[in-house]
Amino acid sequence: MISRHDPTKSTREHHAFLLTLNDKLLLAPIHNPKRALDVGCGVGIWTIDFAEAHPNTTVIGTDLSPIQPNTRPPNLNFEIDDCCSDWVYPKDHFDYIHIRQLYGSVADWPKFYRQCYDHLAPGGYIEQVEVNPAPKSDDGSVTPGSPFDECGKLAVRAGESFGKSLMVEEFMHEEIARAGFTDVVRVKFKWPIGAWSNDARLKELGRFFTKHMGWTYEGVKKWSAEMRQVLKDRRYHAYQDVYGFSPAR
Repeated sequence: MISRHDPTKSTREHHAFLLTLNDKLLLAPIHNPKRALDVGCGVGIWTIDFAEAHPNTTVIGTDLSPIQPNTRPPNLNFEIDDCCSDWVYPKDHFDYIHIRQLYGSVADWPKFYRQCYDHLAPGGYIEQVEVNPAPKSDDGSVTPGSPFDECGKLAVRAGESFGKSLMVEEFMHEEIARAGFTDVVRVKFKWPIGAWSNDARLKELGRFFTKHMGWTYEGVKKWSAEMRQVLKDRRYHAYQDVYGFSPAR
């Protein structure tokens, strides 16, 4: 199994997000932030890119594992920290907080968002990008009982089994607003599974995922054979939703 912190996998995922955002690192309309926090930074690829693009910003990247590179921009520090514990930073401290792919990592999202709110300076932004692991289609080609449909059901059951939902994008909008944030902007993207799309950028994304992301289901032999077939079958117009939120305080 590939670790969440596998550097090659993280590089591929970062490239996928750059494709999705048209080579942008973020969506929030920030201007010369003094301090920025990347929560759950992993190997730190996004964090390093952001720090290099904002040399006057003091940037902190946090993660449970010390797997970030020693070579980094001078305005960036990596810290070992559990974002689910009480935060030790001063209140109203950060101008921008970045969160990406924390689904399956947080049990108490209301507490997490309250801490983001408390430690964000007035006028600052948080930005969260999450992927819905349940494939869907617009034309009904992902039918009930298909391997894609079963994949989504498995994601729901998996999150329920260890108490940390994989479907955070379905409720994050409401929880972010409930924490006190205003002007919650929700932006939706699609990640095609396979190269079925006629849109050039979406087709590139689909080819990228089919080739590189390893979306077979190791340990489930029945599914691995079925998924190899349906990923090549262009009759299935499956995709995953990607949601970006950039609310202000």
